[in-house]
Amino acid sequence: MIFHDAKLLHRWRVGEGGMLSGALTVLGYPIASIYSALMAIRNSHYDRVGGQKVPGVRVVSVGNLVIGGTGKTPISAWVARALEARDLRPAIVSRGYGRDELILHKKWNPDTPIVASSDRLEAARLAGLDGADVVVLDDGFQHRRIARDFDVVLLSAEDAFPGYVLPTGPYRESVRSLKRADAVLVTRRTASRRVAERVIAQVKAIAPEVQTGIIHLAPVAWQDLRGSPVTPPDRNVLAIAAVARPTEFSQSISNMVNGTVELMSFPDHHDYRVDDITKILRVACERTIAVTEKDAVKLAQYDDILGEVRVLVERVRWESGRQEIEGELDKLVGTTA
Repeated sequence: MIFHDAKLLHRWRVGEGGMLSGALTVLGYPIASIYSALMAIRNSHYDRVGGQKVPGVRVVSVGNLVIGGTGKTPISAWVARALEARDLRPAIVSRGYGRDELILHKKWNPDTPIVASSDRLEAARLAGLDGADVVVLDDGFQHRRIARDFDVVLLSAEDAFPGYVLPTGPYRESVRSLKRADAVLVTRRTASRRVAERVIAQVKAIAPEVQTGIIHLAPVAWQDLRGSPVTPPDRNVLAIAAVARPTEFSQSISNMVNGTVELMSFPDHHDYRVDDITKILRVACERTIAVTEKDAVKLAQYDDILGEVRVLVERVRWESGRQEIEGELDKLVGTTA
């Protein structure tokens, strides 16, 4: 079972039809047309003038075309580790919109500096002054004010491709914008690899020169809210998610457990309060509560109240394209910004 808000969000993302979806598309079309025109003007401007370079700092951008949920945070963290393995000194630059993402970065890469600011150009400068020689922009594709040395775009195999731009769909800009990317990586959670490969073929038709790859954001383990290993749920589950893709999360759990799974979703980046915890416990009843790592960092403060909670841990698993992306990162070694 799922709550209706999550179901509508999922249908909007995947571009499914239906009367409500059709009505929203018709009503939103004039706004989408204006939005697309403004984005085209903006992109044309930056195509002419380019972004500003940060002296002494190289820039790797990890972004996407849609609103959230493609794996930017774990893949940005992977890029930072790959750069450290090359004896570079990376820093992660984030807009800082969701404190959950900043906490995850610190959890996954405790020695990597993080600079949070809506002004990514100034944040990159500050990172350079603090000793970084390369910055990883978490969600940087549309932030064209800053020049980048390597531009990575993520697409989700769970989304319709191509799809509608805002507000009729989740796309921030046209898929034609992929032509300015250096690499396009297709991530998948519940979609099959065959679906991901089909998206890659469509990408190549639009931007034949880009590097491509497929990454499985794979469930690998279960933990408690303190980060200790625990056994998988062995009974019915209430899945709690304040993420961009709650339906994919509940589906992942359904694929792993024998019992029923119900989804209780909250807005992305939601900060849980005591009344939320009370509601969760009331709805859960005797069922096991399961959450994402992103939610776990905010729910940890309620560990004593919530009791036994299972945290599903995902990790980046390359299925294709890793060697090519590693080669591009190798080029950053020894270069100057």
